Amino acid sequence: MTEAGEIERFHDRCSDLMCELLDALADAPDRPRPFPEIEDAMRWPRRRIASVLGGVCHLRQTEFGGRRPYRFLDARWSPSGRWEMWMDAGQARAIRAVSPPDRTAGPSGSARRSGARTAAG
Repeated sequence: MTEAGEIERFHDRCSDLMCELLDALADAPDRPRPFPEIEDAMRWPRRRIASVLGGVCHLRQTEFGGRRPYRFLDARWSPSGRWEMWMDAGQARAIRAVSPPDRTAGPSGSARRSGARTAAG
């Protein structure tokens, strides 16, 4: 995804955890990182990113034609030898435009957005 409006709509339709991941990627644009490095920075347990991406798969396929507002680098081509993930600067700008600046840590230790979504969000 490259259009700001589509990226903002994706952010609006995602779960809180997916939004937290998008926010974390937007904090380090144009910097591919392996999943464990991103999880450590977010204070998430290992493999949570994989779980969150699996959870958003249906939404991506049905509402966004499989497009995503982030990028992947296959383990075969990444310097780390692991899957790496990042956002380009334009994608990060779109996410920062819709993310509240006052993200705070929630009870699980992960960042929570103000105006939290309902379970169906």
